[in-house]
Amino acid sequence: VNEIATLLGIEAGAYAALHRVLDDLAFDGSVVAMTGQRFKLGKVQRETHGQTVTGVLNVNPRGFAFVAAPGLGGDVYLPPEALGGALHGDTVVVRIAARSQRGVEGAVSQVLLRRSPRIAGTLRKRGKSSWLEPDDSRIRGPIVLTRLSAQQGEDGDAAIATITRYPEMGDENPEGELSVVLGRPGDPLVEVAKILAREGIEEEHPVEAVAEAEGFGPEVKPEALVGRVDLTGIPLPTIDPEDARDHDDAVWVTRDEHGHYKAWIAIADVSHYVTPGSALDEAALQRGNSIYLPDRAIPMLPRALSSNLCSLLPHVIRLCLCVEVDLDATGTVLGSRVVEGYMRSAAKLTYPGVARALGFTSLPDKSPEAEAMREDLEVMWDLSRMLRGRRMRRGALDFDLPEPKVTLDPSSGAPLDVQKRTHDPGVAKAYQLIEELMLLANETCARYLVEKDIPAIFRSHGTPDEAKLDRFATMCAELGVKFEMDDALDPKRLSAFLKKLQAHPKKQVLHMLLLRAMKQAVYDVQNTGHFGLASSAYLHFTSPIRRYPDLVVHREIRAVLRGEAIDRSDKAMERLRLSASTASTCERKAMEIERETVDLYRALFMKDKIGAAYPATVTGMVGTGVFVNVEDPFIDVLVRMESLGPDTYALDDEKLRVIGQRSGDRISLGDAMLVVIEDVSLIRRTVYGKRINAVEDEPEVARKRRAVKRSGATVTDRPGPPKKKPSKAAAKGGKKAGGKKKKGR
Repeated sequence: VNEIATLLGIEAGAYAALHRVLDDLAFDGSVVAMTGQRFKLGKVQRETHGQTVTGVLNVNPRGFAFVAAPGLGGDVYLPPEALGGALHGDTVVVRIAARSQRGVEGAVSQVLLRRSPRIAGTLRKRGKSSWLEPDDSRIRGPIVLTRLSAQQGEDGDAAIATITRYPEMGDENPEGELSVVLGRPGDPLVEVAKILAREGIEEEHPVEAVAEAEGFGPEVKPEALVGRVDLTGIPLPTIDPEDARDHDDAVWVTRDEHGHYKAWIAIADVSHYVTPGSALDEAALQRGNSIYLPDRAIPMLPRALSSNLCSLLPHVIRLCLCVEVDLDATGTVLGSRVVEGYMRSAAKLTYPGVARALGFTSLPDKSPEAEAMREDLEVMWDLSRMLRGRRMRRGALDFDLPEPKVTLDPSSGAPLDVQKRTHDPGVAKAYQLIEELMLLANETCARYLVEKDIPAIFRSHGTPDEAKLDRFATMCAELGVKFEMDDALDPKRLSAFLKKLQAHPKKQVLHMLLLRAMKQAVYDVQNTGHFGLASSAYLHFTSPIRRYPDLVVHREIRAVLRGEAIDRSDKAMERLRLSASTASTCERKAMEIERETVDLYRALFMKDKIGAAYPATVTGMVGTGVFVNVEDPFIDVLVRMESLGPDTYALDDEKLRVIGQRSGDRISLGDAMLVVIEDVSLIRRTVYGKRINAVEDEPEVARKRRAVKRSGATVTDRPGPPKKKPSKAAAKGGKKAGGKKKKGR
């Protein structure tokens, strides 16, 4: 201990504190206590100390950061002083320093790749000085503007700066130049532009990538068909949402006289056009995926490919990789193969049209193309229903959480409505039809590559977070719902538990809490299985137009089909790992952008509805208040603590309810609440409300009637809280959002 104290420069008066720290480290296995007050590194510390991890730096607004490290069982924690000159979003090399109660800790040893230099924020000008205050509190600022462009702007304008000099030390700030002045904060177009700039998203593809895409011409060249299987005799319609911007999958199913099925799932062959090392490939890798906004899509590939050559448009020749699966009358797979082919889709169908043709709904207009294929669609539905049943029986999880869909005015772009994406249960069945066939194709390709021991990018989903499950278990106990923690660690038992919740009045909130306990699925070169799908091998194959991992999988499958040598070198595997890690990061970024943009439009839609009252359900708790969900329009509202009533409200330890400190008034997850809209913040993407079913907000007559009832012996209501002015404490808002439903999980 004396030697450790000397090396650390610890004075004799602090020896007791040093002993406590060493005891803690010994308790969690970081060090091992020996005789004579000596210590040595624990086994885990010896194994990880000095090891390096490469990943994207994710900085917390409070200064510390994390870097994802799946191989070490979690993220690497970096204290503020360990970041050096690295910024949020940089790709860095982290050297592991220790393992403590906070997990694996490290420090940035090298910045490999700098984040996008474009930063959104607020322009500030004082005399001859100017700087940008970043909107993103994760980015070190302010950014000193060394030179203004001709577009000067005004103090307080929303603007974008380009970093020209990155910091080298921890106490340095970036320097940059003003790139563009967007306008006054609060304008929806300005706010969307800021979101994209903040996340480093550029809508225009690099000139070289566009040139490569357009160089293939508008149609498939005849020589590209040589050696491919002719699938033009199979109808292969596409089935997508009405507002789909690309069409990368087409399906067909037949049934013979014995009740056996044959399914074709044809996917656009993007790998024919986007080859490793090309400008197209580099641009696709950096983007990782397409991003879908309410008013437009930002495609992973240039539109010459995403909207034309790689889109399975009707009545034109397109290249594809096709999964052919033979199944018996019970849906058991008898055999499968993948072929390089070319096809001609017979029709472009939509989910509402298919749902109407199958008799699932009477709301949408009839689709002539879908009606003409009704009998064939019925065969598809029979197989998909069988596949879904088998999947549910093996333990796949089925969460019922609606997603928002924003309807825009085609001329002005203003939001006209916000509703649930699939509020028609019949249309939801049509979604399921395609989802099951996409899952079948993904699992078939995963097994194909695993059996042949081919390196690939898999979709990995681990067991739930046990700490978050504790919170869920607490809520279940309060609601009288029987839940065992061990059930959540087994997909089949957890799936059975979800079925029991179907009739529960608080099903949606319970599903939401349980979903939050689930780990986020990631891309990985190791096949660790998919917990949510109860699948031992799973990957993404069905959307190469909009997801880079699917493109990589296509390349691996084509190489096997052509008998090409598989590159298993260390360099190739490192490139594969980097592709998987980059794809996971890009996916999270796209989800954040899509959710935040939807929230922006939700807030914009509610701007002229201040004063309107809506019934709502409590869906979330944060330190500043409670989130409630309104069904129609489909929005989330933050009711701040001071807007809950005339009491002082605080969040309980489990974060499952807020409690009035004087009255004991309890507001729990899943409770009904009547709210009136009192404010909208476009900057924060948040709608604020006030609870109006509190005692002091009732009409005077109703209040007197309640007072009379309370005087009776049969009334058990406790007295309401005493009148008092609401707290003046300011509270910052949070936000919640829904994502856009995509196929193939």
